[in-house]
Amino acid sequence: MIRGRFVIGLTGSIGMGKSFAASCLRKEGVPVFDADAEVHLLMAKGGRAVRAVEAAFPGVAVNGSIDRTKLGPLVFGNQEALSRLERILHPMVGEEERSFIARAARSGHKIVARDVPLLFETGGDKRCDITLVVSAPAHIQRARVLARPGMTEERLSQVLAKQLPDAEKRRKADIIIPSGLGKRLTRDRIRQALRGIRQKGKDYGR
Repeated sequence: MIRGRFVIGLTGSIGMGKSFAASCLRKEGVPVFDADAEVHLLMAKGGRAVRAVEAAFPGVAVNGSIDRTKLGPLVFGNQEALSRLERILHPMVGEEERSFIARAARSGHKIVARDVPLLFETGGDKRCDITLVVSAPAHIQRARVLARPGMTEERLSQVLAKQLPDAEKRRKADIIIPSGLGKRLTRDRIRQALRGIRQKGKDYGR
């Protein structure tokens, strides 16, 4: 727990419906810190990471922002380069997350969520009070991801290679949120999870 806040760790592999689950949490009044969105902001025009990323990967900055079409090929499949990028971004994301949680606390929220794709892979689950894993059958996951612009079988395989298998994430999860049987069920399971959290005591109420 972080200073009296009950922290939900929300995660799931690519194409599992985590973004929709995060939107459900927000609709239930839970502030959600989106780690991926923060990375985009850090590398957008005027972002804090632009100068450092350009220094580490010369030529990837265009008009004051990081061009992902230039950066991507340099780090994808190159562990050394990826680690170099992560050493720049991860501390900044951590700082923004702590500020986010502090702002939520000042606003009176006693439950916050961390939306982190690689939550287990990076050990981030240790900084959460409960973990929610969003999961769908593999064929649904694959269809969703391959429908994205620019996605290929090869790229999907590379992404999945960096992530724990869904079965392993389900094993580690405190709560599994299904996303392959309709949005209504996903919403209901999110609400059920929050009821359980709030029933732990008024200290964790909204």
